[in-house]
Parts: sequence; structure tokens; C-alpha cells
Amino acid sequence: MTDTLDIQRLIVRYDAELRRVMFRRCGCWDMAADIVQETYQRMLSGDLWRAADNPRALMHRIAANLATDYERRDAVRDRYLAKSDELPDWVAETEARQPDRLLAARQRLGRLVAAVEGLPPKCRRVFEMRKFEELSQAEIAERLGISRNMVEKHLRNALLALQQVDDD
Repeated sequence: MTDTLDIQRLIVRYDAELRRVMFRRCGCWDMAADIVQETYQRMLSGDLWRAADNPRALMHRIAANLATDYERRDAVRDRYLAKSDELPDWVAETEARQPDRLLAARQRLGRLVAAVEGLPPKCRRVFEMRKFEELSQAEIAERLGISRNMVEKHLRNALLALQQVDDD
């Protein structure tokens, strides 16, 4: 009974502080709440809090590690979204907790796809060869029979068009 009261006191005492810290780190109250909740689950599952000299510091360390995991997961998701509009199951499960972020990412992806589709044909082909086929500028120039300067010009124009999507 004492252990239960101790952990309850610990959670009540530091919950608001931990949520604020996680919000400052990730910028989303819902994600901060998820991280804090998972922090409590980890503390309870391993009884780590009993052996800790400083349970508050332990809570913050676990939460910081979880936030790093979330950030890495988001980075992987963003790289994946940049290449495809289909989401793998594990991303969809994660995004189910963050529908506003998913909607924003899909809308941005739609705008970027439309911008690429709106490029002049040669410019679009150069961009696709560079970004999706990962060919060097020299390889693109050789395959299309154009100069490297022309490849650079097409890439610059494509990137400017995509940058305008983000600026709008």
C-alpha cells in the first residue's frame, strides 16, 4: 500500500511539470501527454522508481528518451512521406494518435506532388531522376543529352517551385 501511495504522490507532484517540459520539447500537448503516460508505464513496469535516488530525475530521463524516440519516428515518417503518399501500417498506427499532424502532412504532400506534376516536362524529368532515381547530375546530363549546366538550371527551377509550396 505504501508503494502505491508513494508512486501516486510522485506522479501528482511532478505530472504538470513533466507535461510542460515535454510540450516545450515536442510542441504538441497530446504528444506530451502520450510521452508522460508512457513514462509512468515504464517506471511502474520495471519498478525503477523504487531504486532511484532521485525519482524526479528518473522521470525526466525516461521522458526525454521517449521524446527522442518519437522525434526519430517522426523523422523516418517524414522521409517516407517525401517519397510516397502511402503510409505503412506502423506509421498509420502512430498517426492515429495525431490526426491533425497526419492531415497536415498529407495536405503538404498533395501540394508538393501537384507542384512536381506542374513542372515543365524536362524539368520534371530531371528532378525525378535526381531525387527518386538518385542519379548524379553528370548521369542525368548524359542520359538526357543535355549539359550539366542545363541539369542544374532544371533542378534549381524545380526546387524553387517546391519551395514556393512551403512558403505559401
